[in-house]
Amino acid sequence: MTILPIIKHPDDVLRKICQPVETVTDEVRKLMDDMLDTMYNAPGIGLAACQIGDLRRIVVLDCVREAEEDEKRPMFFVNPEIIWESQDVGEYEEGCLSIPGVYENVIRPSECKITFLNYNGDAQELLCTGLLATCIQHEIDHLNGVLFIDHISRLKRSRALKKYKKAQSED
Repeated sequence: MTILPIIKHPDDVLRKICQPVETVTDEVRKLMDDMLDTMYNAPGIGLAACQIGDLRRIVVLDCVREAEEDEKRPMFFVNPEIIWESQDVGEYEEGCLSIPGVYENVIRPSECKITFLNYNGDAQELLCTGLLATCIQHEIDHLNGVLFIDHISRLKRSRALKKYKKAQSED
């Protein structure tokens, strides 16, 4: 178990586009395991590799963890890509381990379908709904250098970042 440092806003690495993983190797699986430990320790429900300084297209999630503390259901996504989004949208209050203490309502498609490689490197397709749809879209945004605050109004973003900077200076 390795807890890795989480990169915080405004670090430039959070704005970089991550590169595809060619093959899921033991080294990639170890990274995913470490990312999961880091996410649980934070605590959070999703983590993209760029948030720990690795610019590969890797995401770990456990969206049921908050509701059911004892039951972990980790999910691993290598090279996740959205191949379909619903026209219906939903609003969810999002936060981010790279911008701690900032929470804002974000509107996203309520469902999406993704393709990815799983923990063993097998090609998968998954229809995501509810919180899982929100989380995977949030994390895929990270892989593309996009933060959840980019989805809110300029005024709300300005207020949120001002509050974040103030909290960071007090630490």
